[in-house]
Amino acid sequence: MCGIVGYTGPRAAGPILMEGLKRLEYRGYDSAGIALVDDGGDLFVEKKAGKLANLEIAIADRTPHAAIGLAHTRWATHGRPNDLNAHPHQDCTGEITVIHNGIIENFRDLRDGLAARGHKLTSETDTEALAHMVEEAYAGDLADAVRAALRLAEGAYAIAVMHRGEGDRLVGSRKDVPLVVGLAEGESFLASDVAAILAHTDQVIFLEDGDVADLRPWGVTITDVDGAELQREITTIDWTPEAAEKGGYEHFMLKEIHEQPETLHQTIAGRVTRENHIWLEEFEGFDETIRNIDRVELIACGTAYYAALVGATAIQDWVGIPARATVGSEFRYNPPPLDGRTLVISVTQSGETADTIAPTRLARDRGAPVIAVTNTVGSAITREADRILFLRAGPEIAVAASKTFVAQVTTLVILAAAIAKARGALGAEQELELGAALHALPAGATRALENATGIADLARRYVNSRGFMFVGRGYTYPTALEGALKLKEVSYVHAEGYAAGEMKHGPISLLDAECPLVAVATRSSVYEKLASNVMEGRARDARVIAVATEGDTQIERFADDICWVPDTHEALSPVLAIIPLQLFAYHVAIARGTDVDQPRNLAKSVTVE
Repeated sequence: MCGIVGYTGPRAAGPILMEGLKRLEYRGYDSAGIALVDDGGDLFVEKKAGKLANLEIAIADRTPHAAIGLAHTRWATHGRPNDLNAHPHQDCTGEITVIHNGIIENFRDLRDGLAARGHKLTSETDTEALAHMVEEAYAGDLADAVRAALRLAEGAYAIAVMHRGEGDRLVGSRKDVPLVVGLAEGESFLASDVAAILAHTDQVIFLEDGDVADLRPWGVTITDVDGAELQREITTIDWTPEAAEKGGYEHFMLKEIHEQPETLHQTIAGRVTRENHIWLEEFEGFDETIRNIDRVELIACGTAYYAALVGATAIQDWVGIPARATVGSEFRYNPPPLDGRTLVISVTQSGETADTIAPTRLARDRGAPVIAVTNTVGSAITREADRILFLRAGPEIAVAASKTFVAQVTTLVILAAAIAKARGALGAEQELELGAALHALPAGATRALENATGIADLARRYVNSRGFMFVGRGYTYPTALEGALKLKEVSYVHAEGYAAGEMKHGPISLLDAECPLVAVATRSSVYEKLASNVMEGRARDARVIAVATEGDTQIERFADDICWVPDTHEALSPVLAIIPLQLFAYHVAIARGTDVDQPRNLAKSVTVE
């Protein structure tokens, strides 16, 4: 869970690497480090615990001129976040430098063996073992040594390696963790995310599992770990560096909340015709598989799991076969029967979530057809799936997901409709109604943002609450879960989401004047049931904040404060209802003075179990 960036070329590497780290700090901010081979062939290494600013201060006015280097931001997995455990790590000779993302699962055995052979390891990390393994294998060719070391390593990794004696060469490799190569005229880049290098090139290669990339200023050679040369496609990235900047907003999270109307345009584009018909190009040649399934399993984690709950409800409602969502980290340890008649849908924003990838592989190995729903082209999940639906949400820098949630829900609803249509279970009128609602969704999101002008004041009024309880029913239940998660993530205020009918089975004891009830009460088939449940909470002196559909004449009977959203199809209601809850979480966090874009203890892409 870290940011990796490397450079080799004619320009000064230091400023390029530090700029890349700034774009990657959201991936990890426990510590940061940089290594450069200067023009005289000497190695410069500096690393500091804490945020990137600490490293910037440490190297100010003393960074040597160098044409090659690598740098890293860390999210700790092995070893405490301190200067010693920060990356880069070196071997005994001080010639070899390594940075790493992931976990080397057999690192203890490797460390024990290295110590027995006389190596001195000074950190608590699994990464340092790799530096010494490369040292042992080195015989004048860095790529050969890296390949030899990796043949002994077990686990997940993205690594970048540099040797002081090979002054224009970087070697990178990946297994189950993202790593990309950037190519430009006379210079090459290595990074864990294209955001780090997009200011310099839009030509990238997404490395695949087992790839070893040997970078020189004039290009890259890619092999497998045994040295066999491989061909990989160069991809042109079609978004600009400015897309990853704040664009005048105070925080990335706020910018990305306001990008949601455009995100919805992109997500829907080409998937709903002008005549409101649902059409997925990705389903071509897949209809027979869809017709032969008899149940659906959705796998996801965190925000993606709440989106998957919406998808499971829609599939079961419209297709008439069992569909359920399961937390990815639990799926492997109590798996359902899996075979060719079970469709598995894996939902992961990054496409690199270890807790989602592992059960997806289990399902694939047992013969289940797999559809991946992800935002990231070239990510690991795309190589595990029979079909891929990209969210098209663009870069999301804030750790807390916002626009990727609405893109996931929208994509899964379209997918549910496509499955139903392929099986003859979606009526013509039903399809056209949903298609019209999808076309109207971006404008609805714009309207929801326009209605939210008073949410900052609302947040300030409730900022000192002891905690919050979020409730919903049916399609609004996952919205309640996601709303509670957003508040917890960015403001550190305790919040819980419940199915509203469950309140009286225990949670209602928490409600009083200091614990508000947040009801996702948009128009739905279970609106009256939800209203009744909310009245039970209000009877316990809890103040009620409601997210309600414009034109609702009953909501004021039981709500003290109301956030209005436009009407939409019930299955799409989470897309609009979450918007005021995202803004509420954001403004509570601002009022409490927390780090909105980089909440403590969290990282954007969870690439370890």
